[in-house]
Amino acid sequence: MPRLEFWYDFASTYSYLSAMRIEALAGDRGVSLEWKPFLLGPIFNAQGWATSPFNIYPKRGRYMVRDIERISQDRGISFKLAEPFPQNGLAAARLAMIGAGEGWAPAFTREVYLLQFRDGADISKTDTLVKALGAVRLDADRLLARIQEPAVKDALRAQTERAASLGLFGAPTFVTEDGEMFWGDDRLEQALDWAAGGGATAASSA
Repeated sequence: MPRLEFWYDFASTYSYLSAMRIEALAGDRGVSLEWKPFLLGPIFNAQGWATSPFNIYPKRGRYMVRDIERISQDRGISFKLAEPFPQNGLAAARLAMIGAGEGWAPAFTREVYLLQFRDGADISKTDTLVKALGAVRLDADRLLARIQEPAVKDALRAQTERAASLGLFGAPTFVTEDGEMFWGDDRLEQALDWAAGGGATAASSA
């Protein structure tokens, strides 16, 4: 089965849009997914940004909010820009790293995004993460203790470093088995088609 890597940051509004629909779209195309949480902070810092470009460029930020509102309405989901923006998703990302190894990262990821962008909750707060873990019937005490383990911290750090080495500069980003990279929720279908073989075949025959 062809494979697609889904790279996302929990503070990313457009990653929220992709997380809420990627499994159904991938299933329709027979593509398996690898959920890859990482941190955009170090990526932005390397570009000389101390915060999200949506904060650095306020007009772009206002457009982003309205764009997400329109897309969310079309797709029948809710959107609220939680404050502060961007939120600190470090603990959530460490939990998702554990979940990637145990098989519950997709469900947990969606719950965190919904709490943040539907309900306006602060995902850096322990209570929010407990609620997300509880929604997918996971042992919050066990898992919140694990995010302090050096192995978990190192795994997220290594994953973020790999994102940088691949040339990622934003989220969501989709990477196919042959190394083709697609950036943005609006490129999700194209990435899946490429992963499934159509895009690669078309490119090689052109």
